[in-house]
Amino acid sequence: MAQVPITAKGAQRLRAELEELKSVQRPAIIAAIAEAREHGDLKENAEYHAAREQQGFVEGRIKQLEGDLSHAQIIDTATLNAGSRVVFGAHVELIDMDSDETTKYQIVGDLEADIKNGLIAVSSPVARALIGKNEGDAVTITVPGGTREFEITQVSYGD
Repeated sequence: MAQVPITAKGAQRLRAELEELKSVQRPAIIAAIAEAREHGDLKENAEYHAAREQQGFVEGRIKQLEGDLSHAQIIDTATLNAGSRVVFGAHVELIDMDSDETTKYQIVGDLEADIKNGLIAVSSPVARALIGKNEGDAVTITVPGGTREFEITQVSYGD
């Protein structure tokens, strides 16, 4: 499997989630299963079945996170500085040429993308249109609502 790029901050968030699952949620589920077993007949014990199902979800997420982190290529964006050029890890400020609306994004790995927090995946159409461009460039981006014209007003690096 190929290495997947991820920012150091994104890798830290995934490690924190993994630690939470292993040290807090897993023991709580094990305790819930033990308590449900004490209630007797397991065939009709809803608490037991719910706890077992939750255990399956947690164990699956732990395996997924461990796999993702083992294949991650961690890139420290604080050490990047491509000047005004947009590369992985860049914080980009765009202005919509039609509405004069300003939008800020950071281009991150697929594993850590979160559009609500302004983190867009490097594989997304917006990020692909921005990569390689420079501050001051006009960029045409095809979005679900059609084609939009943006100007890159600022490019920065670091957290």
